[in-house]
Amino acid sequence: MPGGCPVSWSALAAATDPEPIPVTLDEAAEKATNAASWVEENWSTWLNTGLRILLILVVALLLRMAVRRALTKLIERMNRSAQAVEGTALGGLLVNTERRRQRSEAIGSVLRSVASFLILGTAGLMVLGAFKIDLAPLLASAGVAGVAIGFGARNLVTDFLSGVFMILEDQYGVGDSVDAGVASGEVVEVGLRVTKLRGVDGEIWYVRNGEIKRIGNLSQGWATAGVDVTVRPTEDLDRVRAVITAAADSMAKEEPWDERLWGPVEVLGLSEVLLDSMTVRVSAKTMPGKKLGVERELRWRIKRGLDEAGIRIVGGVPAQAEEAAGDPTAGMAAPSAFASTTSPQSAAATPLPKPDLSK
Repeated sequence: MPGGCPVSWSALAAATDPEPIPVTLDEAAEKATNAASWVEENWSTWLNTGLRILLILVVALLLRMAVRRALTKLIERMNRSAQAVEGTALGGLLVNTERRRQRSEAIGSVLRSVASFLILGTAGLMVLGAFKIDLAPLLASAGVAGVAIGFGARNLVTDFLSGVFMILEDQYGVGDSVDAGVASGEVVEVGLRVTKLRGVDGEIWYVRNGEIKRIGNLSQGWATAGVDVTVRPTEDLDRVRAVITAAADSMAKEEPWDERLWGPVEVLGLSEVLLDSMTVRVSAKTMPGKKLGVERELRWRIKRGLDEAGIRIVGGVPAQAEEAAGDPTAGMAAPSAFASTTSPQSAAATPLPKPDLSK
């Protein structure tokens, strides 16, 4: 630099900056007037849009609240009707109160979620429309995405819809013994997509709801216990019927069988008649899930009653062996002429003595 005097950067920057353009009062007033006129021209549009959005949100929230409250009251009414039926003769044929309460709560939760999604989703689209946003591309994109997701996750959608209808129709619940075709066992958990079953060996089966084509519920309504009594064809049928009826009546008067039997034990008659046996069919209506225990107890009591009456069940001592045991000489061989040493047959069979060649 000339003279060797350093120049500060601040002074250099001040020297190079352009001078500020002065703003007059007329220009400022003109800008303020333009802004005020622009606001005056658009405030009505803003107010109209804001009120429309506010109205949409208020209506959506009120509608959502009303729908959820109506669904809650419907669920409570279902629970009250279930409690009124409980304890009557008809209540024994239906599922218990706790089971119906859980099912109704699950249905209510699903319905409330679906209602909230539909109402709030529609309100969101209406708000976007209030902002003058073209919804056609958005709806088209959503449609294409929905179709793609539908094709890619069709099994998931099928499982979900099947689970919803299973819950709505109360096809089974936790604790029921069911036969689902692909697996059978006790229901451990019921979901909208998968049902968990515990098999007889303790294994857990995960069954997709969409794969279940049929359901055999062994825990709803009532079960039928059937016992076949096979006796000899020479037995008196009236006597056999009387013994079976007496054993069944004594069983129906004792605990806990008086609760597990939901009807009288019936002797249906002969189900099979053969040359060496005849089969009498016995049936009883029982509490669901108690069929096997009732059948075992019926067999026990019927067997004891038949033994006391002297009626033998086929499958014990065979008839031929019993007849042979009555005659002690039946198993002995016929007498033989060779058993006596003095008989002509024995003498003829005796070998001749060898000649003495020394003489």
